[in-house]
Amino acid sequence: MEGPIRLFTVIALVSLPTVMYGGYALMGVLREKKLTEHQRGMFRAGHAHAGVLLVLALVALQILGQTGLPAAALWVVCFLLLFGVLAQSGGFFLHLAPGKGKLGGRVTSAGAVLLGAAILTTAYGVAFAG
Repeated sequence: MEGPIRLFTVIALVSLPTVMYGGYALMGVLREKKLTEHQRGMFRAGHAHAGVLLVLALVALQILGQTGLPAAALWVVCFLLLFGVLAQSGGFFLHLAPGKGKLGGRVTSAGAVLLGAAILTTAYGVAFAG
């Protein structure tokens, strides 16, 4: 493992404890009952997506490392994964702010597009560049 695969694997692994802390923080927020039901749902969704998508990114990075994609493509896919995870899960957290629901939906959708592009490029690498 080298180059962007190594770097982004480290970034994902270091990010996992922040998601774990988010679970702890979520429990505190739920106990205090200061959020609306909608806000609690968005907090849960953002937290859950962050954890699941980080694990997806770790798996995709390992598969990506087995492809024969050129270095530039590896960098692009790694950035797509990183920003996709941040946008997809972060959009849910934007829903927590009053009046930011539409922006949150757009950010979440943009994250889905970025992640889709990363995964499809990885699939291309497995199918044709390996």
